Amino acid sequence: MFAVHLMAFYCSKLKEDQIKKVDRFLYHMRLSDETLLDIMARFQAEMQKGLGKDTNPTASVKMLPTFVRAIPDGSENGEFLSLDLGGSKFRVLKVQVSEEGKRNVQMESQFYPTPNEIIQGNGSELFDYVADCLADFMKTKGLKHKKLPLGLTFSFPCRQTKLEEGILLSWTKKFKARGVQGTDVVSCLTKAIKKHKDIDVDILALVNDTVGTMMTCAYDDPYCEVGVIIGTGTNACYMEDMSNIDLVEGDEGRMCINTEWGAFGDDGALEDIRTEFDRELDLGSLNPGKQLFEKMISGLYLGELVRIILLKMAKAGLLFGGEKSSALHTKGKIETRHVAAMEKYKEGLANTREILTDLGLEPSEADCIAVQHVCTIVSFRSANLCAAALAAILTRLRENKKLARLRTTVGMDGTLYKIHPQYPKRLHKVVRRLVPNCDVRFLLSESGSTKGAAMVTAVASRVQAQRKQIDKVLALFRLTREQLMDVQSKMRTEFEYGLKKDTHLMATVKMLPTYVCGTPDGTEKGKFLALDLGGTNFRVLLVKIRSGRRSVQMYNKIFTIPLEIMQGTGEELFDHIVQCIADFLDYMGLKGAQLPLGFTFSFPCRQTSIDKGTLIEWTKGFKATDCEGEDMVDMLREAIKRRNEFDLDIVALVNDTVGTMMTCGHEDPNCEIGLIAGTGSNMCYMEEMRNIELVEGDEGKMCINTEWGAFGDNGCIDDIWTQYDKKVNEGSLNPGKQRYEKMTSGMYLGEIVRQILIDLTKQGLLFRGQISERLQTRGIFETKFLSQIESDRLALLQVRRILQQLGLDSTCEDSIVVKEVCGAVSRRAAQLYGAGLAAVVEKRRQDQGLEYLKITVGVDGTLYKLHPHFSRILQETVKELAPRCDVTFMLSEDGSGKGAALITAVAKRLQQAQKED
Repeated sequence: MFAVHLMAFYCSKLKEDQIKKVDRFLYHMRLSDETLLDIMARFQAEMQKGLGKDTNPTASVKMLPTFVRAIPDGSENGEFLSLDLGGSKFRVLKVQVSEEGKRNVQMESQFYPTPNEIIQGNGSELFDYVADCLADFMKTKGLKHKKLPLGLTFSFPCRQTKLEEGILLSWTKKFKARGVQGTDVVSCLTKAIKKHKDIDVDILALVNDTVGTMMTCAYDDPYCEVGVIIGTGTNACYMEDMSNIDLVEGDEGRMCINTEWGAFGDDGALEDIRTEFDRELDLGSLNPGKQLFEKMISGLYLGELVRIILLKMAKAGLLFGGEKSSALHTKGKIETRHVAAMEKYKEGLANTREILTDLGLEPSEADCIAVQHVCTIVSFRSANLCAAALAAILTRLRENKKLARLRTTVGMDGTLYKIHPQYPKRLHKVVRRLVPNCDVRFLLSESGSTKGAAMVTAVASRVQAQRKQIDKVLALFRLTREQLMDVQSKMRTEFEYGLKKDTHLMATVKMLPTYVCGTPDGTEKGKFLALDLGGTNFRVLLVKIRSGRRSVQMYNKIFTIPLEIMQGTGEELFDHIVQCIADFLDYMGLKGAQLPLGFTFSFPCRQTSIDKGTLIEWTKGFKATDCEGEDMVDMLREAIKRRNEFDLDIVALVNDTVGTMMTCGHEDPNCEIGLIAGTGSNMCYMEEMRNIELVEGDEGKMCINTEWGAFGDNGCIDDIWTQYDKKVNEGSLNPGKQRYEKMTSGMYLGEIVRQILIDLTKQGLLFRGQISERLQTRGIFETKFLSQIESDRLALLQVRRILQQLGLDSTCEDSIVVKEVCGAVSRRAAQLYGAGLAAVVEKRRQDQGLEYLKITVGVDGTLYKLHPHFSRILQETVKELAPRCDVTFMLSEDGSGKGAALITAVAKRLQQAQKED
């Protein structure tokens, strides 16, 4: 019994001594977590360098854009072909992807040889041979008369400028076909395929094998957004935000980046990590000084690294009693499969003895233990280095998404990862230790590169088909120059109808006279009261105007109008208004003052003079009785009389659009047009009296309130009215009315977008075909969301958050489409505004007989002010459609308050001038 214990102690001591001996010799290859975190930081810096346009040329990690912009979403279906060219054989594959979200893939493949005379001969002969093999495969499988999309896995360095194009930078491995370098390999293959008249193939994608791995795994797991190969070579790819890729135009969405991480350290960034053994291996390689990271990791080099270490230890007398065999001196005699065999759990030591014996050595028990430990250190360092670089990628993904914790999947492939018994476990453990805030699943790829090429093709095919359907919808909102000129011409015609006595009643654009006959000339001065009634809040303002300096001071107070007053009697409403005025005068210490007053009344009225306006109908929730058909100024005067506390001189009843023009006219005498682009849509302008048949007199000018929102109610713009406009109209409070307003104003744009999103979702083009309950709620998509989503400063991540608030679980691709839809709807609105405005400025130019008109437009409204692109598109459209008009746009400040006071001031000035005359 004692002998057994003694023997066990001896073996244990022997193993411990050998391990310590190897650890001392290879202490530089043992990497602490601190060192790995440092390598991780260095790799992050290299990635950043590779992504930058200015720094990429000198970056060792090239970060090549692959133009793969989406991963499988499960809706892919159909038959696809795949070619894998890059080794001693090449493979043709037919992939059948099942529909109905079952994520089922069936594959049939065939291998073809690649003879040396073909791969080292003429380039055109190589591609002719590939096309011949493809034709043979299609004939065998009965696919000759089908049009099929094809993906090409091409495992040679290429510079891609699009998914279906790749310029060969250099041949590697045994390939040396002449005349191919510097040319597009897809074009070369397409040309060869076209010689076969009986096959019809569309090459949709050129794919790197690492990308193929990621795509294969992403088909099974939608969380997969990283691909890693640890085989003969090593590489990684991942999905990067487009906004971070300087090498490719565009900021929307994501693109797969092929890191080519094998070259990490080629610029000297890993010199402190590399050992004398790494340097010796590098000097004896085919490409000294290149792929230095790969040479510390991949299957092509690990066996050779072990051989170099064993030889050095033998020379130092630390192994085999100092004896060396000729095989141990021979490069390539130890392969990575030997390293894997020596590290097997139970039979590892026996395998080690057998392998060393085959190398002509006579190893002792101690030698076998030491050699096994050398293998462990070399392969463990490989896994550690891989883990550090992968941890850097995972950290970048988490930071891009601005998440505290990331859940993701890494697609894995490569012989070293697959055959080495300890490698996967070691890699996973270290990655999780380096990035504790990432929940990582590792998924082994099956038929990675070839199936992956088919998956890239399937996704490209799906995206292409979806893109066609989406473009078809968006095309309805893209107005040509001819269509905009047609709108301009029809608007001009409606202006003429509205101004003429005979046609006024049938005109859709009512062209209402406002009896505002002048704009500010700078001589206005005094104190004026202004009232602003247009919603649940009612404002009273005191406006002080000083002449000369065109300075205006304003004081105001806001009062609420309770629902019972809004929907009570007219008398109660106007008594409440007068009570508010009394409170304000008291508050301002003006109780006994008799001040001129301007009343902004934002409801449709028919005016017969500047201080007379008959209410046509209530809107915005007001339903006060005994008001419609009555003069609003008279009702206010009677309420003031009933109170019998003060007297006010009501000079003007004002529309908010006219107020906007007057506010800007106070600062710029050229301002003769007012435009509202907000919740509603309207425009007013100064018209020659001779053109206004509804009002007597031919001298001077008068402001016309166009009420252009009703343009198109007669069907004249039905050719640009879409199915979505019709749905919005049908669900509105006033079907068939205000058509132009429903295509242009803030009240409706969000609703148009909602209708489009519902339709695209029903077609399976958005939100995985799932219509949320909230999306079906009318008015849920407010126009403010358009402004937010279209903001240039807003990343897609933030767009997704806005959509999440609406109960819409969107992918990155969904967010891009939503942004496009918002852009199409708001662009059309801005262009239609521009066409209408071009009609009026051209009319003013022609009426005045001018070759060239200089004019200012006063603008107000949230859509114009807050939307990031609306104002620019509107202005560009006016410039294009009215090239002989120099139009300045001026933002109005408080058109309904300040504007009302200015109209009152101008009216008082004109009254005074008439008296003097």
